Amino acid sequence: MTSIKEVTVKQLNSPQEAPLCTVDYKHPALVFALGGLIGNYWHDFTDVLVPLFIASRQFDRKVQFLITNIQPWWLGKYEKIIRALSRYEVIDFDKDNQVRCFFRVLVGLEMHKEFSIDPSRAPNGYSMADFTKFLRSTFNLQRDHPIRLSENPDVKPRLMIIDRTNYRKFNNTQEIARLAERLGFETIIADPKFNLGVDEFAKTVNSFDVLLGAHGAGLTNCVFLPTNAVVIQVVPYGNLEHMAKVDFGDPIVDMKLNYLEYSISAEESTLMDIYGKDHPVIKDPISIHQSGWDKVAEYYLGKQDMRVNVDRFAPTLLKARELLNK
Repeated sequence: MTSIKEVTVKQLNSPQEAPLCTVDYKHPALVFALGGLIGNYWHDFTDVLVPLFIASRQFDRKVQFLITNIQPWWLGKYEKIIRALSRYEVIDFDKDNQVRCFFRVLVGLEMHKEFSIDPSRAPNGYSMADFTKFLRSTFNLQRDHPIRLSENPDVKPRLMIIDRTNYRKFNNTQEIARLAERLGFETIIADPKFNLGVDEFAKTVNSFDVLLGAHGAGLTNCVFLPTNAVVIQVVPYGNLEHMAKVDFGDPIVDMKLNYLEYSISAEESTLMDIYGKDHPVIKDPISIHQSGWDKVAEYYLGKQDMRVNVDRFAPTLLKARELLNK
């Protein structure tokens, strides 16, 4: 990506070839970039925060971050996480004129898989469950476990509906909320804004037992849920189940959360209203996929909203209640 600057690693034949150090360190350094698709909440975690945890957590905050393409607004948004991983002020590597000497330097971040961690490749066997536990500690989140209905039969489990305001939004959010209320949930509709403080919303999400949302960045907030809470991903029409599983389904299971998936039918998609039942977008989604990612993104991610059939959706909510009984 053009916004990611290259860092040159050069091997010298002897120490004498190196410039004199202006600053010496007794702890390691980690060099990484901010750029690419950051600003998208899911990419913030998938591309930077999770890999940063993998690379730096092993040093127990005794690691210096040197960042290229530094983005002050981004560092401000995730300041608590950055400070929980390093006790030192970050260094703007692009503007730094010092010769800094470290006994060990890690260059770049490594992503194991989408929005998750492979413990077999991570230092100390860190897992995605360790990452979410780290976040609960960092943000002082109070709940490690959701309600257990078998022990609290008279208490309503709390369900948060993530309400999107652009494409892939629910056109009948209130109807979904009323269904959830009838089935015994205390239901809140949330619309997390781009500039909403992570600290504030993390505490809100942690107070819920079930998170419900359409495939999209808002579901990233599942990282703040208590262990064994339930996440329901509503998958838009268009053979998107594999993508939904890779982006959220598998990571959610890795977080030790319960995962449920509800796939929208053609009749529940606004694409039916726009194109009709005989258009390839409705009739032959595979042909759209064969046309390339641009067409998939254009139609199924960028032009589609959803009106959930509440009768068809009700069993999914009942399953969520059942999972909270265990």
